[in-house]
Amino acid sequence: MDILVLGGAGQVGTELQAYAWPDGVRVHAPDRAALDITDAEAVAARMAERPWGAVINTAAYTAVDRAEAEPVAAWRLNALAPAILAAETARHAVPLVQVSTDYVFDGTRDGAYRPDAPIAPRSVYGASKAGGELAVRAGNPRHAILRTAWVVSPHRGNFVKTMLRLSAERDRLTVVDDQHGCPTSAADLAAALAAVALRMAGDAGAPTGTFHCVNAGTTTWHGFAQAIVAGSVARGGRSVPVAGIPTNAYPTPARRPANSALSTESLNAAYGIAMRPWQAALDPILDRLIGPVTTEAFR
Repeated sequence: MDILVLGGAGQVGTELQAYAWPDGVRVHAPDRAALDITDAEAVAARMAERPWGAVINTAAYTAVDRAEAEPVAAWRLNALAPAILAAETARHAVPLVQVSTDYVFDGTRDGAYRPDAPIAPRSVYGASKAGGELAVRAGNPRHAILRTAWVVSPHRGNFVKTMLRLSAERDRLTVVDDQHGCPTSAADLAAALAAVALRMAGDAGAPTGTFHCVNAGTTTWHGFAQAIVAGSVARGGRSVPVAGIPTNAYPTPARRPANSALSTESLNAAYGIAMRPWQAALDPILDRLIGPVTTEAFR
């Protein structure tokens, strides 16, 4: 079976290529130079190459603040490309697994958002990703949209790597403490995407629709930063205080959801995927970036 992964250079795409796929599964992850997914003719040609088992689209314009000044670029990759992919995968009766985001919600509700909660994006990025969701639903009935949030890994730029760098450079960190969400390991998300794609490829009656996929538990960016610094200290890193600040003390061009906690109950019910706690998912990332916990750190 051949699986087409788009966005292979990103955090999740990198983990999908490293994933332990079953024997007989071949993963193809062309880079942008090899396949422009905003080019309908190029996508059509790639889809016609072989009988694909499934397509997993992790490609996205993720520069949340820059998107406010570059809406066309954001909508092109986050909405137009999924529309093209949905049309072409449907033409070949291939299931499409699409990654989306917590930013489709406004973040004003209490508790974890379920997949069927009304969307109300507050940023260009969120609106463009919502547009991509609509395109996938309209274009290919055999789809699974997995919304995720706060993705981190040893790869590319992300919050964990930023906190480790700043804790090595500064004597004090200040981090927003009134935005709540679910930190998510790119490796854990990749494993879930792979499981969904394989099930859909082998079972025409596999569940379709929109699901949420995040590691279990919620925290704030401040709480997440504290855990990262503590994990670094346990591995011999510097101990620096992490102070909490309100969102209005750190203004950004794009508005962030105050609450982007996501419920994964429907993903568990449909696919039997139970996500581990974010704290447990953080440890392997720190092990990769720093090394294992050292006994010397506790002396």
